[in-house]
Amino acid sequence: MADEARLIDLDGLQGLIDALGARGYTVVGPTVCDGAIVSAPVHDVDDLPHGWGDEQDAAHYRLRRRDDDAVFGFAAGAQSAKPVVFPAHELIWRGRRTGTEFTVNERDADGPTAGPPPPYALLGVKSCDLHALAIHDTVLLGRGYTDTRYAERRAGSFVVAVTCTDPGGTCFCASMGTGPHPDTGFDLALTELLDGGPHRFLVEVGTPRGAEVLAGVVAPPAAASDVAAADAVVAQATGRMGRTLDTDGLKDVLYASAESPRWDDVASRCLACTNCTLVCPTCFCTSVEDVADLTGDVAERRRVWDSCFNEDFSYIHGGSIRTETRSRYRQWITHKLAAWVDQFGTSGCVGCGRCITWCPAAIDITAEAAALRWTPQPAAAGS
Repeated sequence: MADEARLIDLDGLQGLIDALGARGYTVVGPTVCDGAIVSAPVHDVDDLPHGWGDEQDAAHYRLRRRDDDAVFGFAAGAQSAKPVVFPAHELIWRGRRTGTEFTVNERDADGPTAGPPPPYALLGVKSCDLHALAIHDTVLLGRGYTDTRYAERRAGSFVVAVTCTDPGGTCFCASMGTGPHPDTGFDLALTELLDGGPHRFLVEVGTPRGAEVLAGVVAPPAAASDVAAADAVVAQATGRMGRTLDTDGLKDVLYASAESPRWDDVASRCLACTNCTLVCPTCFCTSVEDVADLTGDVAERRRVWDSCFNEDFSYIHGGSIRTETRSRYRQWITHKLAAWVDQFGTSGCVGCGRCITWCPAAIDITAEAAALRWTPQPAAAGS
């Protein structure tokens, strides 16, 4: 990719946004709202978080002013790209009763003629979240039953990834092999350069579609010095991870820890609030809700995000399987870091650190995994 790298400046970035908009994409990227970096429609480079960075640690998130004008100089935002392609609330169908007739529309209030959702261009996707999208592709597209709504959004999506140049205190993507530099799964990838020279972005092309879009933007070939500068940015970011996670033999550690006393320790702190699963870019559990209006003439079925931390999530034929917080946290971390590997061939964690940042009790998945590794396990019955 280095041999094909191009270079754009801020005007070129605006040109890229315009080119995507001209092709019918709804461009969604990082913006500042209510003291956080969140995803929202982007029409202009001024919509992006110029000069904003962040401070992240366990149960701590604050925006901070940088001493430069970096556009992507922050770590993981409050949410990943997941809500765009896999919404937290989604209408499955709406039915209306008119006299003795009952009609069902599978799209929205406008009926079946509404068509599929507009194509999205995801701008500024960090490498950890890019890998999370790949995991969802495996889970939601690559198995026996395809999630058709997700398939529609992903098939039409255009991804502009970015190198994470300033990891946060809870980031550990380097431990998970998921960053900080995008390696696959993008149409275009940007590395922001602020090394004393002009403000510019090294652009790597990942697909023919990306090349076609970039062809309409002023993007001269990158010089060898620009490629070297981008490599230096990646190396520096890799060395500044706020957390690490030892993944060597971790699956076996978790499977052997089913009765560890550590679960009681974490349960004494965990609020079962579901924050960790709601901000996780790979969690995909949902429930279905059926509701009707007060007249009884309109009924809806909606799919909503759910969490294994909810007691009702494991409700089966008269009762919940996991009534205690200890068992719910054990289920979450064991599935994420162990069973996921057996099910889908990859870890369910991409090292974004959001579950640490947004946990009000400051529970740290990396610390809990390390504690389980060194906590003596109870002796097996009869030994």
